[in-house]
Amino acid sequence: MTEWRNFDELKSFQTLKNEQKVDLPAVMAGESGAERVRKYSVPMAEGLQYNFAAKSVDDTILSDLAELAQEAELGDKFKELYEGAVINTGEKRLVLHHLTRGQLGGDVIADGVNKRAFYQEQQKRIADFARDVHEGKIVNEQGEKFTAVVQIGIGGSDLGPRAMYLALQNWAKANKQDYMDAAFISNVDPDDAASVLASVDVAHAIFILVSKSGTTLETLTNETFVQNALRAQGLEPSRHMIAVTSETSPLAHNDDYMAAFYMDDYIGGRYSSTSAVGGAVLSLAFGPEVFAEFLEGAAAEDQLAKETDPLKNPDMLDALIGVYERNFLGYESTAVLPYSQALSRFPAHLQQLDMESNGKSVNRFGEPVSYPTDPVLFGEPGTNGQHSFYQLLHQGKNIVPLQFVGFRKSQLGEDDSIQGSTSQQKLCANVAAQIVAFACGKPDENRNKNFEGGRPSSIIIGEEVTPRSLGALLAHFENKVMFQGFVWNLNSFDQEGVQLGKVLAKRVLAHDTDGALAEYSKLLDI
Repeated sequence: MTEWRNFDELKSFQTLKNEQKVDLPAVMAGESGAERVRKYSVPMAEGLQYNFAAKSVDDTILSDLAELAQEAELGDKFKELYEGAVINTGEKRLVLHHLTRGQLGGDVIADGVNKRAFYQEQQKRIADFARDVHEGKIVNEQGEKFTAVVQIGIGGSDLGPRAMYLALQNWAKANKQDYMDAAFISNVDPDDAASVLASVDVAHAIFILVSKSGTTLETLTNETFVQNALRAQGLEPSRHMIAVTSETSPLAHNDDYMAAFYMDDYIGGRYSSTSAVGGAVLSLAFGPEVFAEFLEGAAAEDQLAKETDPLKNPDMLDALIGVYERNFLGYESTAVLPYSQALSRFPAHLQQLDMESNGKSVNRFGEPVSYPTDPVLFGEPGTNGQHSFYQLLHQGKNIVPLQFVGFRKSQLGEDDSIQGSTSQQKLCANVAAQIVAFACGKPDENRNKNFEGGRPSSIIIGEEVTPRSLGALLAHFENKVMFQGFVWNLNSFDQEGVQLGKVLAKRVLAHDTDGALAEYSKLLDI
């Protein structure tokens, strides 16, 4: 069994604390920088590559990080996780999202069930259902084919699947895999549901209600909103709705739904895109074969994450460099900047994945930690972000480490050359320029035009956003978050921080308030 210790109790903590900091503008200048770009790169799955040349590390620090990985037993802890240890100490649960896309170790038996077989069974049921819809074997009340799918969920039931759908939308059209348009309802604000319903052909839409417990307030409220809209058009809601839930929830085995597909308590919402939560909507939108490719890409990256040497494990290395930046360089935030419009909502998903997982101030045993943990994460696609918050990134007082994501090709193939270059070439030119500009800067006697540089970044680069490369990219970030939680001795798989507001909201709706809560309720006319 591994030993779980606080980060600052490890010998590696003191070693890293005493290391000399890297002069990033100096090492990235001239041929030295070119050599770093060639040297500091690790292959990922599905043709992706993690290049960290513009990070504030050198061979000495990388060696220290490798020692940290060994001392913190990161590889062994991952092995315990995928073989079924109770890693989620807060809720006393296994953590099994890796099993939704592959078998990394031996059989995991929980509640008397082979969990890999269980997840495969649900994937097959979803695939069969999607094919029946696409082939017109499952139709609406008028005997007409369904043409749209709408997911009703919030948090992990929305952010991940929505980001994955948008990422593959253009790819699917280019490859003639766009079976059904998809839309998402998440916010309890009625304007959200009303806007989606106004843009969807409701009579030809399947609605997926996603709630593990079957009691999520926002989701059930939006379900009622949708049911009322269906009835207003003379449609029977049960002929238009399916559920993704746990087998013990009130939504399971319920005549109000055409079908129910199951998840379990061993997969957290923010880790659920490769489960039935993402499987139903993506299989209906693009076909089950596309969803299967997405899973295969994630499984291939998971295999790389088993490597114990971080210099051969891009997920672990990315995590360790992030820990170094947070705990020893003192950087309080980080930005994920995809130079791909397909990944427009990917940063929003990563905000939840990262900050809900590791936004903790107590360790796995409920004891306060004395070192910083998760940074604030934000992001926006390039080149839009360049015309938004890059001013602060280049010249602000706070240094923000950056993670670029770029692809050599667009999803729609070649585009026209304008002024000597294509749109894709212009996009890639911008990301290359930004990496060097952030790292090296540009001195100027006019302080307003001076760029100090020393702003670290990495880039994940690939050929094109496809189902497989998207799956690998998703798994990379999931594994990165996991490894960082291991280093910080956190439980990355519960989220008690989201509960208090829910409890107080229920009090407001029950008119059980006093003090400031009562006054704010009056201000909002509740």
